[in-house]
Amino acid sequence: MKRESGILYPILSLPSPHGIGCFSKEAFEFVDFLEKSGQSSWQILPIGPTGFGDSPYQSLSSFAGNPYFIDLDTLAEEGLLKEEEIRAFSYGDDPRRVDYGALYKSRMKILRIAFARFCGGDEPEDYRKYLAENDYWLDDYALFMAIKNDCGGKAWTDWEPDLVCREEEALIAAQEKLADEIGFCRFCQYEFEKQWQKLRAYAADRHVKIIGDLPLYVAPDSADAWSAPEQFLFGEDHQPVAVAGTPPDAFSSTGQRWGNPLYDWEFMKKDHYSWWISRIRRNLELYDVIRIDHFNGLDSYYAIPYQDETAERGTVHSGPGIDLFRAVKKELGDVPIIAEDLGNMTDSIRKMREASGYPGMKVLQYAFDWSENSDYLPYRHEKNCVVYTGTHDNQTTRAWIESVSDHDRDFSRRYINSIFTDYGQFTWDFIREAFRSTADLCIIPIQDYLVKGDDARMNTPGTSGRNWQWRTVPGELSDDLARSIFELTKLYGRLPKPDQKEGATAG
Repeated sequence: MKRESGILYPILSLPSPHGIGCFSKEAFEFVDFLEKSGQSSWQILPIGPTGFGDSPYQSLSSFAGNPYFIDLDTLAEEGLLKEEEIRAFSYGDDPRRVDYGALYKSRMKILRIAFARFCGGDEPEDYRKYLAENDYWLDDYALFMAIKNDCGGKAWTDWEPDLVCREEEALIAAQEKLADEIGFCRFCQYEFEKQWQKLRAYAADRHVKIIGDLPLYVAPDSADAWSAPEQFLFGEDHQPVAVAGTPPDAFSSTGQRWGNPLYDWEFMKKDHYSWWISRIRRNLELYDVIRIDHFNGLDSYYAIPYQDETAERGTVHSGPGIDLFRAVKKELGDVPIIAEDLGNMTDSIRKMREASGYPGMKVLQYAFDWSENSDYLPYRHEKNCVVYTGTHDNQTTRAWIESVSDHDRDFSRRYINSIFTDYGQFTWDFIREAFRSTADLCIIPIQDYLVKGDDARMNTPGTSGRNWQWRTVPGELSDDLARSIFELTKLYGRLPKPDQKEGATAG
């Protein structure tokens, strides 16, 4: 990696008049902001379709895109919607927060209007090409969603037994019965892909790379689990034998039961990891760089008996380790990957990451939360890593400094030499410390640049209710802010192009 920097800013958090950030003009304007501020990377959260709970890390598919991100104004420009039709629906009343309930009621309805018009015209050549190139995942996903909608949203394990078991006659009958719904799902994915690739190309033209997020596990109720059950540890009843989670620790006496199905790594190895290679290949079509969430789980994983309500009786098992990445490299070549290796770092995990050559992650908040000898302290950073002030799972820096102990606050102030009592100034000193790091790549959440407090937190692990909702509003990302970021980026040698001058911030 080169010495560069970027911004963590989820698609859902972009401003837009339709309830959630999407591939609208505001997304293109943010790419312009990145270029003005001298940034080389835009890191986002997973962009797959979300289900119950709205978490992008519990997607209905590892290959599909979230229809909520389709820009309605673009569909209007294409003649598929009318302005009055768009205005006829409610997408939520608070521009600061995503109202998923309102979106659930409105967004698919308005997309169905667009689909009806699409079906009434000539089928575009690029649509047929898209279907042909993506049939390896799209056919199963569209059928999965069509059946799921026909079953009132039930999880696939609660469908009729012949559909659960994917008996051929039942699948053929469902395809015939639900042909229109299958077509609608395909249309949504086509529009998603077309709009996303246009935005991605716009970013590439401005030397901005997209860092995408690949969750380690798939959701229990997903097209992945239904269409490829042989890849997972399922019993004859199609229920998981065991599920993912973490053991009891100082933070939870009963551990964490995530509930995701576990991979059958023995089968995957015999199959030359074909499912994983297909998944990574698809991610390379969507992103320039892939961040693998919970990378450590590929070294070893915690298996909890499916029937257990807590994680206390789980057991530790070995994962595929470096063998998976050797197979990936053999098939796909050198894939640009960031390893989310946060948490308990063992010698085995360290060896796996070092053997892969992938950069790991350093979070500054952890440097001052644990001990004065933390591996996350900047002087301990190696070049081949990515430094963050915080991630989507952390408090914002302002909220963190307001809530930490007096000892940790004092230690962090002394370490970064911040003399300010104002939390806004401290936040910028904290950002500056990340830029100073020897880490090749520095990523700052947009909330920290805006000096937001706890109300702007994206996710609080183990909770529900207000996660994955925070958004910016129009006008927050000013030219003055871009100029300040540019100066910081230039000062610490992180400009993406050596010939970029100060005048690049004008505008």
